[in-house]
Amino acid sequence: MNFKPLGKRVLVKRLEEETTTSSGIIIPDNAKEKPSSGEVIAVSSEVTEIACGDTVVFGKYSGNEISLEGTKYLVIETDDIFGIIG
Repeated sequence: MNFKPLGKRVLVKRLEEETTTSSGIIIPDNAKEKPSSGEVIAVSSEVTEIACGDTVVFGKYSGNEISLEGTKYLVIETDDIFGIIG
């Protein structure tokens, strides 16, 4: 994959949400909420505070979804990222 975000944007792959609760109840797909964290796959040259491989937290409805080589990603502006986990 060869994708380079422009401006102050990053390419993020959403982290999968848990499919069972701590008590063992299975959550059906239609009841799951979209996760609001993901792994940074690519960053723009203008972004200095976030690096590839970082796990970030972002707003629930942030970014624009794109599909590259059959995988879904989000292109998110750095202003929509709340912080880095880790």
